[in-house]
Amino acid sequence: MRFDLLASPVDGVTEAYEVVAGFDGVLVAGLLRPGTEQIAALHALAAALSGTPLAGRVAEAVDKTVAGSISDEHLAALVAARSALLGASHDALLARLDEAAGRSRAPWPAAGPGTPAGADNLLAAARSWLSELAIAGWRGIDHDLVSHADQAVQALLAEPRLRRLGALLDGFAGELRACAPGATMPRVPVRRWADLWARAVLLAQPGALAAIEPGTVSGRLLPLGVDLHEHPTAVQAQVHAVLETADGPRLVRASVSAPKVDTLVGSGVWQLLRGHSALLAAVTEQRAMDLTDMPITSGGDLIWSDAHAKPGAPAEPFATARVQLATASAAPVPPLERHPVRLAEPVLIEGYTATAHDDGVTITLPGLTVEVDVERMHGAGPLTPTLVAASTACIGLLRWDGGWTIQPLAVEAQVKRKTVAVHAGAWAGGAADAAGAKAEAAAADAVKVLRERAGRLLRR
Repeated sequence: MRFDLLASPVDGVTEAYEVVAGFDGVLVAGLLRPGTEQIAALHALAAALSGTPLAGRVAEAVDKTVAGSISDEHLAALVAARSALLGASHDALLARLDEAAGRSRAPWPAAGPGTPAGADNLLAAARSWLSELAIAGWRGIDHDLVSHADQAVQALLAEPRLRRLGALLDGFAGELRACAPGATMPRVPVRRWADLWARAVLLAQPGALAAIEPGTVSGRLLPLGVDLHEHPTAVQAQVHAVLETADGPRLVRASVSAPKVDTLVGSGVWQLLRGHSALLAAVTEQRAMDLTDMPITSGGDLIWSDAHAKPGAPAEPFATARVQLATASAAPVPPLERHPVRLAEPVLIEGYTATAHDDGVTITLPGLTVEVDVERMHGAGPLTPTLVAASTACIGLLRWDGGWTIQPLAVEAQVKRKTVAVHAGAWAGGAADAAGAKAEAAAADAVKVLRERAGRLLRR
């Protein structure tokens, strides 16, 4: 991999982020009465889109916002402009990463019309609340404003086709509720809330959640590692893997998820995902899976079903990475997923020097120095920053956060003078080592107690 290609800045990304940051700052005080600085930021957004098909709509939206007569349509145009800048940045960064990795990527297919999500009244209710937020601004939020989302969220969650938007609004409203009133907040998470708000506005547009029929794929699935996404009310295990097909190896993801409570953390979350034991067992046992007609999206996400998979031969992830990762093709990115924060490309790095410091771990490669994203390293497995600092090889997800970072999924490290492989998802399908078994036993007790309490509540 040509890591030196990642060392130089990508043209236009810094400038795009500056324009986006200016618009995000407008949302702090709200769009009701933008001041001189906020008006300048809005005009900068329009200027950045002046040579694009969005130019007319964005310019009109800015004028209406400055005049105090903004509508849902104008908000959608502003969000489209912001998303276009971040999408272009995503594309430029991903192209640089693919060039450095020598990785080919299929183009996004020219899809036909999908199945409309319907329930336009629910989407309108969501847009109405999102408009209220933008007008009030983050400093203007209070419990009454946040509570306006409750009815819409419940209705969205009850409709399977709209559940994606409902889950996003539910989590977003929960964050806002925890921080209200906004006027007393010591610090506003400007970029995060702008990202969540803009994402919700896009998904609330008619047709954005139109269902596209997935395809199917067959072949041998070789897991590389697990990225665990944990939220107070939900958990998801996303397995990154190489899929050997008749057309050659390709990178895919397989995700399984479950609801949870905020008191259940660490290794206990694996207990909630054991309904997908075949996939998690394959990760823990370092075993391939033979897939037959497994549903798959155009973006490379397997819609996992144990009925389409059976255990295969042993498959060690580092062997897979060294043999297959360099030649595996990557899936295209869905249009609404084009955002630099989404970048998470599996790579194998070797021949580096790892150095521990107060804030984490730094990995020095020929021509590039990257920070280890220790905040994404969960406590549900044996992999720790200390082991990363002692490692000599790493399978990880290359990410972007104002610069390239690496999230380790597995490392080869010196432990008691022996080189051993340590995986973040080693306990996913059941722990075999003493430390993992002890953590799992404690977690199993917690899950048992919670299920008993839930059962008593349901019986009342």
